[in-house]
Amino acid sequence: MIIESKTIELKDGRKCVIRNACATDAAQMINYLKVSAAETEFILRYPDEVQYTEESEAEILEKNKANPHSFMAVAEVDGVIAGNCAINPCGGKRKIRHRCEFGIALMKEYWNLGIGTALIEFAIENAKKLGYLQIELYVSVKNERAIALYEKHGFKNYGTRPRELLLDSGEFTDSYFMVLMLD
Repeated sequence: MIIESKTIELKDGRKCVIRNACATDAAQMINYLKVSAAETEFILRYPDEVQYTEESEAEILEKNKANPHSFMAVAEVDGVIAGNCAINPCGGKRKIRHRCEFGIALMKEYWNLGIGTALIEFAIENAKKLGYLQIELYVSVKNERAIALYEKHGFKNYGTRPRELLLDSGEFTDSYFMVLMLD
């Protein structure tokens, strides 16, 4: 879905533009995915698993932009992709069409500036425009910062998924299933 861009002022006074991710972002997105994956164990991939070419990433971004049931937005600060968020359908069957999945990530350099809050609010607003009635996500039980942010925006914990992640260290991590009702 093509979404309307939004500009916010960050806590440090800089401007952040939240907008559709597009094909011209491919190289920066690949870098962003690698950097953010290296900075925290809470991202679902390791940096070496980011194996997109610029061409394949550009294709993914354009397909997402053309999909009327989803969107991917980037948060751009001083010409740099600092973070992103996405809304994707849980499925196309009528019985589950009201549900969408939410994902978000932000490079550590841009934490505590208000971008995470802005991306969540942006995602909620646009999920409503897409006609979704609930937003779902999984978050590591250890990711206290993200859990607090989701709860601040009305997400509620509906259970635990045991051993969701298996880290390279051999450690398992459980995740909470969180949902925000939009109706």
